[in-house]
Amino acid sequence: MKFLKITSIASFIFFLSFGFSANSQELHGILCGGEIRQADMDVAAEFESANPGVTIKWEAVPWGTCQDKVINLAIAGDPVDLAYVGSRTLKGLAENGHIINVDIPQSQINMYQPGILNTVSHLGKVWGYPRAFSTKALFMNCDLLEEAGVECEGPETWDELYSMAEAVTNNVPGVAGIGLTGKDFDNTMHQFLNYLYSNGGQVIDPDTNTITLNSSNTVEALAFYGKLANVAQEGPLAYERSQLRDLLNDKKIAMYIDGPWGRGTHNEDLNMKTVRIPAGPQGKQGTLLITDSIAVFNNTGNEEMANKFAAMVTSPEWQYKLDTEWGLTPIMQYDVIGSEEPYNDDYWMMFIDAIGDGGPEPLLVDYKAFQSVMNNMIQGAILGEGDPADLVAEAAEELEEYK
Repeated sequence: MKFLKITSIASFIFFLSFGFSANSQELHGILCGGEIRQADMDVAAEFESANPGVTIKWEAVPWGTCQDKVINLAIAGDPVDLAYVGSRTLKGLAENGHIINVDIPQSQINMYQPGILNTVSHLGKVWGYPRAFSTKALFMNCDLLEEAGVECEGPETWDELYSMAEAVTNNVPGVAGIGLTGKDFDNTMHQFLNYLYSNGGQVIDPDTNTITLNSSNTVEALAFYGKLANVAQEGPLAYERSQLRDLLNDKKIAMYIDGPWGRGTHNEDLNMKTVRIPAGPQGKQGTLLITDSIAVFNNTGNEEMANKFAAMVTSPEWQYKLDTEWGLTPIMQYDVIGSEEPYNDDYWMMFIDAIGDGGPEPLLVDYKAFQSVMNNMIQGAILGEGDPADLVAEAAEELEEYK
């Protein structure tokens, strides 16, 4: 009897061990950006509680290497279950069969801000759950503008913006009128797209998959971007957006374009004003609509559970927690779900009012090649290495290969 008792206990332990392992499921998720935020941890804990046996393993990877890692794992046949990536990667991942298309309920679709789903859609299918969203605005140091003899009022046109920047450059020693990005980095292209969309331009028609870059709208935007180099900091090709923020804090530039998080990164002694990006000759005061999203990967065996978790992560309740923690432009119309705070003050309205006039970050299969083509075009304009019309035509022709 004693032997039987021991055997029974051993069998029970064996059952518990292997029974639990058989029913356990670990979801491996990568978060691009190098940081796991409290909202990400909290939603994982709640999901684990609601789904016994499921464990969420978040891994944070810096942006510089993250998307390459995610893509290379998928190519190698060892994909993660889900990943928070720039939506610019979705088209390439979808075209190569690495991710599944997602089905967002109509009730939730109705909650998104206008144009949000255009940033994650390709030929009628949605390939990621929008997770982080930003629009852009013009930040102005009123003290420097007033020192230059300029009223600190938001410019409504490109000509007004240039005149303000020129006044600072000519009248305030050691200060440039505006910060300009030209570094071989993604936000150089993003900064230019703010001007392109403010002039009614477009890179690609998402419905027909047709390259539309070669237009008078783009030529005007590129010519103006190159012209801004005359009133910008020295050597724009050495700068990306976060470095412009440093110049602003050091009072080396009077204006630059940034997202809503900018307010929390500026020195407290700066007398700042935030306004809409001015309109070009053919457009309105627009902005780039850019999202990062949660993609669910194919061929993992965990697609169903990963999709369920991604849907929870991006549900209205959890999305609101991330947006308010991070200081992002609200991805949803929170008045629809009864949660407006803190998005009802003048500062936030600069970013929210621009949504309807904005355009999505273009989706191309090879986003890195797309970025390289656009940056080469922009850098050519800054350096004066070609006529803007020729630079645009050449870039448009090159993009045909990557659509």
